[in-house]
Amino acid sequence: MSIEDASGQGVTITQTGERGAFGGELLTVNFGPHHPSTHGVLRLIVDLDGEQVKRVKPVIGYLHTGIEKQMEALRWQQGVVCTDRHDYLSPPINNLAYALAVERLMGVEVPPRAQALRVIMCELTRLSSHLVWLGTSGIELGAMSVLMYCFRERDTIMDMNEEISGFRMHTSYIRPGGVMADATPRFFDMLAKFVREMPRHIDEYEDLLTMNPIWRSRTIGIGRLAPEVAKVVGASGPMIRGSGIAWDLRKVMPYSGYENYDFEVATNDGCDCYARYLVRIQEMREAVKILGQALDRLPDGPVNVDDRKMLPPPREELETSMEAVIHHFKLFTEGYSVPPGDVYVAVESGRGENGCYIVSDGTHKPRRVKFRSASFVNLQALERMALNHMIADLVAIIGTADTVLGDVDR
Repeated sequence: MSIEDASGQGVTITQTGERGAFGGELLTVNFGPHHPSTHGVLRLIVDLDGEQVKRVKPVIGYLHTGIEKQMEALRWQQGVVCTDRHDYLSPPINNLAYALAVERLMGVEVPPRAQALRVIMCELTRLSSHLVWLGTSGIELGAMSVLMYCFRERDTIMDMNEEISGFRMHTSYIRPGGVMADATPRFFDMLAKFVREMPRHIDEYEDLLTMNPIWRSRTIGIGRLAPEVAKVVGASGPMIRGSGIAWDLRKVMPYSGYENYDFEVATNDGCDCYARYLVRIQEMREAVKILGQALDRLPDGPVNVDDRKMLPPPREELETSMEAVIHHFKLFTEGYSVPPGDVYVAVESGRGENGCYIVSDGTHKPRRVKFRSASFVNLQALERMALNHMIADLVAIIGTADTVLGDVDR
């Protein structure tokens, strides 16, 4: 039997023959793949007893792009543009995981100024990612206005991305060996203004939602994920911190100089959708604190590793230096070689642990590239969180995982 859901999409319903607690047969319903609340192209096979969820099976692969295999056909420096696009809400953080992995194989450490600029871009990206989650989740649960508030600040972040890199979204700013270019004075002026004003804007989001009776009724007690279950399914990011576990790679395994910043790991032991909302709100406040510290302590100096020729020479040198011309030519025709070996590096994205595993055979292209995406792993918790909830609550539960389907399928 086929019916139309509220979005006008055809939904197949099958009677399983299995009896439910209310005396009727369980119904199997396809939720998605083109449902507006699945945050991408995700199909869920849902067994319902009346309106109560008894089983949920995610079906993925509708957005497979082959990004990992593409990177194996590209030179090391070319792979950066692919990392922008699997979790398209966290491009610089994806850049950083890949860059750190390549740098570890190369045995290089980027200069302090480049590390600070990387932290700034990653924290701006974390804020941008959480703002998209908050705005879209608000629309899905009946709080329409918050989207316009969130996208107001996200647009400011996009403006800063454009100022520092020339691109609003897929910046490819963080690269093996350093960053694309130093920041402009105008970028620092924009960042200083943003750091001053953002705490007030976060207060506005809380005014709209934290005590909102509709928001609370749709999230409190919904999608419970016990701490022991969160560990078993490998959850990370706000998913595990919303279950009371203070696991943040920036603290427990610091990278890119995060050990030099004073910030708290946001946790909440509510274990439900509301707790994960509070965690993300607190993470936004902590991100602003990190940005302020990075701006105040920004060191002088170069922004890339000069002696390994991993990045192009400055454009102005091409007019006066033959060595710079040769370096530029060889980099873009041959690339650089990475010593043989393999390495895994993980960073903390807006969704959790974003890891990059690469294998080098000593040539100018990687032998193997593999990403450990937080979206893919966190999706495993969906069935545990949805069990015995109403079908209407499934929308909130999908949203609270904050999955990016390009990151799930890759």
